Amino acid sequence: MREWFGLVARLVTGGVWLVAGALKLPDPYESVRAVRAYDLLPESVVPTVGHLLPVLEVVVGVALIGGVLTRAAGAVSALLFLAFIIGIASAWARGLQIDCGCFGGGGYEPGASAKYPGEIARDVVLLALSLFLVRVRATRFALDNVLFRRTGPTISEA
Repeated sequence: MREWFGLVARLVTGGVWLVAGALKLPDPYESVRAVRAYDLLPESVVPTVGHLLPVLEVVVGVALIGGVLTRAAGAVSALLFLAFIIGIASAWARGLQIDCGCFGGGGYEPGASAKYPGEIARDVVLLALSLFLVRVRATRFALDNVLFRRTGPTISEA
């Protein structure tokens, strides 16, 4: 049962990352604007983060969907979701009205704070799925099962 739930967690989380990154790739400057709007990072690193984040999201998404290095991709996913939760909560606490930039866009948006609770809740659920993927040993239909096939008895079987 855990392997099947792991498959669902991989596909849902990976799908979110793949869509989010793919929507940002065509306009990297929009991603930079979204990162800048949070006003959390030094300006010297904002362009780098803004340009690399969509690429990282696509890579994590592809890895999770394919089940390649699932535990590592789950860990990166969890760290990203934690960072996004902190970023949105910080924007909310400071009274910023910005689009989260999660699926493109970003920058000032009147009334955006009304969306923050839902965005945080979504990211908390996706964080939990990511942490599950870090913990579970194997999931169904993952390339990890072929690439890292265990041979011989495991410690618990010996």
